[in-house]
Amino acid sequence: MQGLHLTADLRGCPLGLPAMTDPAALRALCVAAVAEADLQAVGELFHRFNPAPGQPDNNTGVTGVVLLAESHLAIHTWPELAAVTLDVYVCNLGQDNSARAEALMARLQQAFGASEAECHRLQRGATLLQTV
Repeated sequence: MQGLHLTADLRGCPLGLPAMTDPAALRALCVAAVAEADLQAVGELFHRFNPAPGQPDNNTGVTGVVLLAESHLAIHTWPELAAVTLDVYVCNLGQDNSARAEALMARLQQAFGASEAECHRLQRGATLLQTV
């Protein structure tokens, strides 16, 4: 159960990026980034939200999840706020996947070109391993 959990809140993302509003573009980006990081995708789901009343149809966000053999990637876009949130968690059972998680996060952050990023890193499960 021991693993690394990375999060990033991105602000100031360019609004013209297809991955901000198009589930197929976001899926392609995520699946490619997972493969580049040498992680194994085992499932996925991407969903585009309906626009709020009075909002343009091309300005709605997308939520995506890639289920990994090592755990998960979750991503949420808010084009109306020029923002993206990223969540990468990998288990380190059997091997240390931390460098792969870092590579995945870096690739996604680079793809969104945010002007600001608030990032967090959490080691999970370390105390559980010591008490078992």
